[in-house]
Amino acid sequence: MKRRLLLALAMMAGLVCQAQTQAHAAQRELVIGVEDLEYYPLYAMRDGEYVGAMREIVDAFARAKGYKVTYRPLPIKRLYAELVGGGIDLKMPDNPNWGTDVKAGLKVAYSKPMVSYIDGVLVRPGSVAKPVEQFATLGTVAGFTPYAWLDRVKNGTVALKENPRMELLLRQTVVGHVEGAYVNVAVAHHVLNSILNMPGALVFNPMLPHSRDFYYLSSVKHADVVAEFDGWMKDNAQLVKDIKDRFGAEKGGN
Repeated sequence: MKRRLLLALAMMAGLVCQAQTQAHAAQRELVIGVEDLEYYPLYAMRDGEYVGAMREIVDAFARAKGYKVTYRPLPIKRLYAELVGGGIDLKMPDNPNWGTDVKAGLKVAYSKPMVSYIDGVLVRPGSVAKPVEQFATLGTVAGFTPYAWLDRVKNGTVALKENPRMELLLRQTVVGHVEGAYVNVAVAHHVLNSILNMPGALVFNPMLPHSRDFYYLSSVKHADVVAEFDGWMKDNAQLVKDIKDRFGAEKGGN
């Protein structure tokens, strides 16, 4: 009888241990919602794989902390819906100033800044002296908000024209369909140089309204993971810098 009791207790302990292990394993899995855009060197989808500097940073964190990360590419508007609805664990990139209407009433945890950037206007070299008062059209990638130009867009001074892809937007700007492209400066130069083979076809005009800011990791569900990520970034600042430098992620953003 005693032997049977001990055997039963051992089996129960084994089952509890197994359940705890499975629960722990489940806790270590993270689904990160990402933008399904060509935004290299920051991020992009290549042959079904999410690549770029921001993935490299998160992958290094995940390896160090034992997380299994799944990157889920989504259109920007759907990405916000998934963040709010709990369909993803974290969103990357994010910013406290983005999607404020969608996030209203929610407690969103944001990481410390991951990558700095400039969003500004690229124009044809011959138009670099054109003042802001003479702009009538501005192009953006669909889903992105040109915060530095919002007042002019809202009062109808400038017409906003959206394009689904960065490459198409830049081509439109080169041929004059829009007067300027409001884009991430580092990403736009990469696309011009490496994808479109049009180096120098457009230039950043720092005299026009632009934004200097940062990309963050965010979560509605896992403030603890965001805090853990912050601690890891602080302890591995040189590694994070090396990744950003290797990709050229902050070119034009400092």
